[in-house]
Amino acid sequence: MNQRRDGDASVDGEMVLHEAASEDVENGGGRSSTRRSFLKRAGKSALLVGTGAVGGQIVASLLRQEAPGRVEFPTASPILIDDVTVVDPQDGVRSARMSILVGDGRIRSVAPAGTIPVENGVRVVVGTGRFAVPGFNDMHTHALQAERPALALATMLAEGVTGIRQMEGSAQMLRYRAEQRLPLTPRAPGLLAMPGELLLPFNALSADEVRDEIARQWDRGADFIKMIMTERDVFFAAVEAAHDHGLRIAGHLPPSIKIDEAASAGFDCVEHLGTSTNMWISCSRDADTLWNEKDTGLPLPSWVAGLPYAGDVFIALAKGTLTGNASNTTSEEDLRLLARAFETFDQGRVRDLAAILVDNGMWQCPTLVGTRSKYLADDTVYRNDPWLNTITAEARGEYLSTVDEFAALPAGTRETFRRYYERTIETVGIWNQARVPILAGTDGAGRGVGNSIQLEFRELARAGLSPLEVLRSATTAPARYLGRTGRMGRVAAGMDADLVLLDSDPLASVDNLASISLVVRAGHPFTADDLANHIDELAGQDIDEAALTVPAMPLGGCCSRR
Repeated sequence: MNQRRDGDASVDGEMVLHEAASEDVENGGGRSSTRRSFLKRAGKSALLVGTGAVGGQIVASLLRQEAPGRVEFPTASPILIDDVTVVDPQDGVRSARMSILVGDGRIRSVAPAGTIPVENGVRVVVGTGRFAVPGFNDMHTHALQAERPALALATMLAEGVTGIRQMEGSAQMLRYRAEQRLPLTPRAPGLLAMPGELLLPFNALSADEVRDEIARQWDRGADFIKMIMTERDVFFAAVEAAHDHGLRIAGHLPPSIKIDEAASAGFDCVEHLGTSTNMWISCSRDADTLWNEKDTGLPLPSWVAGLPYAGDVFIALAKGTLTGNASNTTSEEDLRLLARAFETFDQGRVRDLAAILVDNGMWQCPTLVGTRSKYLADDTVYRNDPWLNTITAEARGEYLSTVDEFAALPAGTRETFRRYYERTIETVGIWNQARVPILAGTDGAGRGVGNSIQLEFRELARAGLSPLEVLRSATTAPARYLGRTGRMGRVAAGMDADLVLLDSDPLASVDNLASISLVVRAGHPFTADDLANHIDELAGQDIDEAALTVPAMPLGGCCSRR
């Protein structure tokens, strides 16, 4: 695979840590503006690009994009973190009174306190009473697509995230990474993996076409392939082609694909439990009947895919319409199927599926907080989250209007959505007990309303994961999934110097994973106050000024035909 390790960071001065402190669904309880009808409208809109009637502004914006400047990543000075308890997520062992020597972005040694000589030029960080854990990894984020990516990445680092799997890319973003033009400074998590273009009918209309597309993405340096929506034969061809190039393939399950057959084919990681109705039909004792009733075709005509810039217009429209709550993404047909699937939900079938996933090595990144925000959008947390006060009044108003829209849905519709999330939590718990491998991820772009890695940790705990299992989902599990157990996931000699110091024992309570005193990113230490002040500084910038300083990552022709 084509991988790139970020550079290191410098540090000046000695560090002293700061103390951290009902309407019936069958009677039409859905919206007339459904997911399927939107996608069909988006396909029609792509037709009008050539005339400029719809999409012209999107295309013009793509053509005007300028490359951001190169990002410097200086080498870190050595530091000694003295007198801490090192927690190993691999076996849950706590080793008290230890010291950690860091230099050149790597952990040089971990030894009992007082046994590591302090050479000239080594800064000492006093960590007495604190717990050292590996940095957390958000394995499903769209931070590089944020309007202000530097701010998004800074908020993630402040929550202990030192590595990300970016789940949307493009040929342009892969080029920017190779040229060090992404906003990956010492105050941002490292980029662990990124795909090229999302697989959609626009670039994966046939088995031959998807093989060509995957070959191009491999050649451009993609770390994995992201599946969104294809025909059935194209899906299986994509899995085979990705593996032929030594790449993992992850993402959604297209309408015609069951999770057990995806696992048997070798699909590597399912995000959000697969999205839509597929997973829940498979968990029903009436699965055969429901599958026969489900429309498994793609929601837009194939001929749209051949139009110039059709993919770019589709993605741009989808970003504005399909990233809201479940009322925007669920058709009336799917709503009825979901209601029936939940009425016939069978834990035995969930356990049977777990055995298939384990046997075939399929991973899950459930992104619970992302799913929760879509299916429980009327929860008070989405009105009262303090993060709402940090965004512009316009953005806050737009967000709250979607919350109002969800709250106004028929009671039967909202009940089905509530059951969707309850079944998600229940299924993740059953699968965790069965040893299905689980990755922590948010499906967000930094700290958002009701969405962050710390909130994801709490939702994973709600699903039944112990504090140690939650810690593993963000440390050793990502290391295993990425094949980097020799470089990440533990605080040990030879590992990358990405770690977090906590004020409280992370194995005693999942809430203690938020008691962050210090984050070390590639050897560069930041106290919690340092990180908070940096976020305040970025948040206070004028949006236009911020855009000039760190340009947001463009779509970059992510789905246009070649």
